Amino acid sequence: MPRRAGAAARRGAAVTAAALSLPLGGARAAPLRPAPARPGPPAAESLRARHRPPASLVLSIPASPRPEPAAAGREAAMSLLSALVPLLRVYRVGLLVILHQLRRRLRPRCVPAPVFPTQNGKVAIVTGGAKGIGYQTVKHLARLGMHVIIAGNSESEGQAAVRKIQEETLTGKVEFLYCDLASMKSIRQFVQRFRAKNCPLHVLVNNAGVMLVPERKTEDGFEEHFGLNYLGHFLLTNLLLDTLKQSGTHSHNARIITVSSATHYVGKLHLNDLQSRCSYSPHGAYAQSKLALVLFTYRLQHLLTANGSHVTANVVDPGVVNTELYKHVFWVVKVVKWMTAWLLFKTPEEGASTSIYAAVSPEMEGAGGCYLYNEERTKSADVAYDEELQRRLWTESCKMVGISDESSRVP
Repeated sequence: MPRRAGAAARRGAAVTAAALSLPLGGARAAPLRPAPARPGPPAAESLRARHRPPASLVLSIPASPRPEPAAAGREAAMSLLSALVPLLRVYRVGLLVILHQLRRRLRPRCVPAPVFPTQNGKVAIVTGGAKGIGYQTVKHLARLGMHVIIAGNSESEGQAAVRKIQEETLTGKVEFLYCDLASMKSIRQFVQRFRAKNCPLHVLVNNAGVMLVPERKTEDGFEEHFGLNYLGHFLLTNLLLDTLKQSGTHSHNARIITVSSATHYVGKLHLNDLQSRCSYSPHGAYAQSKLALVLFTYRLQHLLTANGSHVTANVVDPGVVNTELYKHVFWVVKVVKWMTAWLLFKTPEEGASTSIYAAVSPEMEGAGGCYLYNEERTKSADVAYDEELQRRLWTESCKMVGISDESSRVP
């Protein structure tokens, strides 16, 4: 039995060795050879190849790149940040101004209202003079004897303001001329109508403006804050400059007053993206337009001085004033304003006081290139004194509104 079992075991091992093509001592058994396999792709590739359509029927469609989730998240975060940072900066500076105004209001003081000399025979133009700060500016200048022209974009509001001022001042010489500062064509037409009157111009108050409007364009395709607040006044001033120069004298300079705001302190001027196309923020766009007005005023005064003109240019900051400009702020801010404006905000009459001071005060005779707040000269943002930035903005603005850059001949 053992001998028979051993023989059976050797036969089984030989068969197994033959199947595996392995030698197992002694005589070699012929291996079992499978049918030769044809070279080709692995099984999965072979299956795909079997169902692949002919190359002539395959359309080559480039795969569109898919943004990585992390990259998309970063872009969303940056977009949110670009809108949030200007908002926080604007509200921060607004809060600081409000606190300053509150301290002044609570501080016991007895300062008599300024008395200005009469302005009989003089002519002034006030943009946005139908309401708010502009209306109060027009009314006070008219009381002093000036012939005041309201430049505005609403005929009904303008005529209503004229009638009201005439009733309040009795002798006020006030009229309205249509001028839409969001339209270069309308500005040119306004200047033509004014020149047709053949009258001098002693005071120009660039007062009109919009604040925190949603993203939209002017008639000429400019972002509205930059186009109306800044470019509109830039063109208007330049077109009226010859008349102002002819009206000013050595003892009585013609005066240009431009209304800016404390938000210019946090404004960023993006010369490569003045229209805020890359990333729009209403707060950033508004602050930029107010900074541009300060840069424009300083450059204008430099040019006027270089040419020996009897015209001065100054910029004023009215403070935080209770006007209709807040229609586009958050509803929470509207509620807070409604509840606290009587205490924290200036009235339109108080807001107009610095514009009136700059327009008629003897203390400002011959003084230009000043930033005025609460009828006092103060320091503007450091970047506003950058002469190279002033020059570049002026040059770019001339291109935008389509006028020649005569400043290129002035150092």
